[in-house]
Amino acid sequence: LCILSKYLQRNRLNSLTVYSKVISNSSGQQLETHLDVHSEAVQAALARYKERKMPMPSKRRSVLVHSSVETYTPPDTSSASEDEGSLRRPGRLTSTALQSHSNTEPWLELGRATQGSSTSSSASSVSSHPGGRPAAALTGPAAHAHIGQGCLCAHQDPLLFFIRKCLFGVPVNSRVSSKIQQLLNTLKRPKRPPLKEFFVDDFEELLEVQQPDPNQPKPEGSQMVVLKGEPLAVGVPWPPSLLAALQRWGTTQPKAPCLTALDTAGKAIYTLTYGKLWSRSLKLAYTLLNKLTSKNEPLLKPGDRVALVFPNSDPVMFMVAFYGCLLADLVPVPIEVPLTRKDAGSQQVGFLLGSCGVALALTTDACQKGLPKAQTGEVATFKGWPPLSWLVIDGKHLTKPPRDWHPQAQDAGTGTAYIEYKTSKEGSTVGVTVSHASLLAQCRALTQACGYSEAETLTNVLDFKRDAGLWHGVLTSVMNRMHVVSIPYALMKANPLSWIQKVCSYKARAALVKSRDMHWSLLAQRGQRDVSLSSLRMLIVADGANPWSISSCDAFLNVFQSRGLRPEVICPCASSPEALTVAIRRPPDLGGPPPRKAVLSMNGLSFGVIRVDTEEKLSVLTVQDVGQVLPGADVCVVKVDGTPYLCKTDEVGEICISSSTTGTAYYGLLGITKSVFETVPVTAGGVPVSDRPFTRTGLLGFIGPDNLVFVVGKLDGLMVVGVRRHNADDLVATALAVEPMKFVYRGRIAVFSVTVLHDDRIVLVAEQRPDASEEDSFQWMSRVLQAVDSIHQVGVYCLALVPANTLPKAPLGGIHISETKQRFLEGTLHPCNVLMCPHTCVTNLPKPRQKQPEVGPASMIVGNLVAGKRIAQASGRELAHLEDSDQARKFLFLPDVLQWRAHTTPDHPLFLLLNAKVSTATCVQLHKRAERVAAALMEKARLSIGDHVALVYPPGKHTEASLGSVLTGTLCSYKADTRVTSSTSGLRRARPSPDLEPAISHRALCVPRTKPGCEGCSFLPDWLLFIGLSESRARNYE
Repeated sequence: LCILSKYLQRNRLNSLTVYSKVISNSSGQQLETHLDVHSEAVQAALARYKERKMPMPSKRRSVLVHSSVETYTPPDTSSASEDEGSLRRPGRLTSTALQSHSNTEPWLELGRATQGSSTSSSASSVSSHPGGRPAAALTGPAAHAHIGQGCLCAHQDPLLFFIRKCLFGVPVNSRVSSKIQQLLNTLKRPKRPPLKEFFVDDFEELLEVQQPDPNQPKPEGSQMVVLKGEPLAVGVPWPPSLLAALQRWGTTQPKAPCLTALDTAGKAIYTLTYGKLWSRSLKLAYTLLNKLTSKNEPLLKPGDRVALVFPNSDPVMFMVAFYGCLLADLVPVPIEVPLTRKDAGSQQVGFLLGSCGVALALTTDACQKGLPKAQTGEVATFKGWPPLSWLVIDGKHLTKPPRDWHPQAQDAGTGTAYIEYKTSKEGSTVGVTVSHASLLAQCRALTQACGYSEAETLTNVLDFKRDAGLWHGVLTSVMNRMHVVSIPYALMKANPLSWIQKVCSYKARAALVKSRDMHWSLLAQRGQRDVSLSSLRMLIVADGANPWSISSCDAFLNVFQSRGLRPEVICPCASSPEALTVAIRRPPDLGGPPPRKAVLSMNGLSFGVIRVDTEEKLSVLTVQDVGQVLPGADVCVVKVDGTPYLCKTDEVGEICISSSTTGTAYYGLLGITKSVFETVPVTAGGVPVSDRPFTRTGLLGFIGPDNLVFVVGKLDGLMVVGVRRHNADDLVATALAVEPMKFVYRGRIAVFSVTVLHDDRIVLVAEQRPDASEEDSFQWMSRVLQAVDSIHQVGVYCLALVPANTLPKAPLGGIHISETKQRFLEGTLHPCNVLMCPHTCVTNLPKPRQKQPEVGPASMIVGNLVAGKRIAQASGRELAHLEDSDQARKFLFLPDVLQWRAHTTPDHPLFLLLNAKVSTATCVQLHKRAERVAAALMEKARLSIGDHVALVYPPGKHTEASLGSVLTGTLCSYKADTRVTSSTSGLRRARPSPDLEPAISHRALCVPRTKPGCEGCSFLPDWLLFIGLSESRARNYE
């Protein structure tokens, strides 16, 4: 007892508390337990031994157990102070360390085994330690060997032996109290469940958890390496910037054709030359910077964002507006023309314009006349859009700049060149910013990859405002002085073969199309015998990543190969708004390898694994390569979820690219910008693969033979059903294969997923032909369900058919997927035929309710709340300290601020009332009127500090009265330091109680002097003083 008391006093320990210990089991794992030895138990044991007064024993007993010292861990003293060095040591101690350590801690000295010659006379005591076994009597060498392994023997006083039991878990004999032993066994168990159990939703506990299939395919290849593209050409006289190239061609080759626009009949209505493009762009830049003013100040400053609103049929004016903004150092934001106030996605586009701070929109006279108008005749304000000023940029509205005026456009740098909008899977619209450096690098890379040269002709069928249509048809073409023939969407609807006719008539060397354009051209080519595609050297398929593009390319080649089309001309490419162009196939004369195809198992792809299959099976996906990586770029494939680890060679992941040609950020969204544009792929060991960040492309694919890139889907179309992944484009291709021409109207099918019971469920919506009967509809739906089940092994939650031309449309005629999903969830889709199949796809139904064996996490959280424990809290940021230099914030009280504002900004309007008569009040007017009203209150009512004043004014009827209420309320606090009670109606409800009336006597009531007296106020007490205030009589302090 003396030794223990001295030790406790020396170490300043009032109780023996061990918070945690780390046990090393036989497999080398560390298990963390919690052991709390309460001071009450120790004090009870001390008191018991004091009362018994036991004599010193004459014969020692040894208790040997069959477990080594590694199962006993001394108390953790890592939280002790630094001056208690004797208590510090590593958390894991071996037997050798215990035997050989010279500075053994006092805890071990108390429990150190002394090797003597005596043996145990009663070695049959049973260990009460969990998992313990009866100790066998060991004598002779066996005993010494066992002790040498680190066994702790009981050659000490029973109190010390009990303490050692508390600290190390060493079993003791049966003379220890059973209650204390039961307490120790209870304390050895963890006090609370793991932390993650507190965050499990009760609803999730009731659902069946789908276990992964043990036979599912798993990736078996080696870890991939970063794929490096060919270097950019050195020694080529690249222009320093895109604007420098425009100036060069506009001054040296002014009559060279730049862009030809066609009408809906296929006739060329205008050809824009490089000289006209340069001069008109200069006029527009000068007008934007010098002729637009707002309150005698320029409306636009360098770096401001400007919206470009042009139809798909007017590429000439769009090109002038785009380059005019670049010359004026403004940031163009191309958007679609809002035809109605309820266009699909129009509200999200308005949100993007508001976040970008757009205040001006450029358009043409014809386009402005077609916009929805308000009653005043001006362009209507669309829902969610910011207030915009509209500028028509036709020739007569522009001003010719002086001879000595030159644009101050910057060279290729990190500044933003333009912003391209992107609609996400959920329907939100974000803006991808592209810098001047990325713009120039993209043009150089495309020039090298496609082999563009001067005076070549390019036929563009795509949208020239975004994606590949913008990069090839507006930007790269100007750098190389190419001639672009733009095919409007309206012409393609009327004559799908028009682009082939223009290739033939203009002898175009390159064409930019989509697979759907090739498909509809096949249907309309019958009877056309005089077309030839022998002039084409590149047929760029912009959506080569789609699963149906390969069938369109093969069918198009089979038909037009006899008309001069060569197989190596077809060049699919892959791109995304964030990464711009990722890869493009190149003809053999440009050094490209031969094209390849891959026949992949759909079952393997659903698990993210590449498994080659045969074409004879139905459940396979045939994909074509999209060519090689863009020059100067590095590409890798990372896992879709979690940390961006490199995938294996036979694993499907998200393609990431590191290049100077990609976008830079999402405008105004720093959080998702870092996760998309600043990704750092790592190896399996966690080592970064490069010191440069990568950009996530949103494309799912892998790297195939000859370093060719294969794309099997997009991240926006990914649907995770259970543990398997399915792509929306694959399901669309499967549905289109079921009698597409006989039933589906123009192939318009939308596939998306909705969340049901914490899992994605597939919904398929299609437009049926007008002449389709109900029987035909359900037959087609049944066949689609069977095809999806047999090919994709997944069930369809809902299959809905709508009448023709009722699904929301995208700008170029496609289906607006996010808007269709929103209507489906809101119940405004209005289908004519619906087939629900929840029984085939909802497999995680809730489990039968059963009685919980113990208190669950939710009950524990509720209990903590009832007990008053704070489980979470939120706090706002601290207020900034006031600085002496900040005079506006130095005055803390409203009267002082008003007086200060009256002297510094006297003409600033503070209040504006819109009624039958518009009334305003500036700072100095408010200050002067407040002084007069305060003087009237002080003289007429004889108020003192702390008195109450009631303000009674009708809400919004009379301008003077409503404004006067604000003025009076402000000044009562300003001049007289009185307490203001504002009341506009309900005087009878506000009548004070009898107990309160004596306390508020000698008060005043201010009412407007609209009519004499106060009607309906007979219930008010007689001592209340009425003061009528009016605008005309306030000057006389009435």
